[in-house]
Amino acid sequence: MQIKVLGTGCKKCHALFDNVKEAIKESPEFEVIEVTDVMAIANAGVLRTPALVVGSKVLSSGRVPDVDEIKTMLKQI
Repeated sequence: MQIKVLGTGCKKCHALFDNVKEAIKESPEFEVIEVTDVMAIANAGVLRTPALVVGSKVLSSGRVPDVDEIKTMLKQI
């Protein structure tokens, strides 16, 4: 399953990317990619970055959830 971290490359975007990588470290079924293209971010319906997207569902936007919160979000999918 693909997880997308949407953002323009700011410090918070990198922090979210790192937290996601840590959260999925023991879950090989997940793949994380970073999306920095503004049009792709807009097409995902995200107004505030960083954003965490799985499939077409936006799980978080405008903040950086910690590793445990990300793990909880992913278990609910």
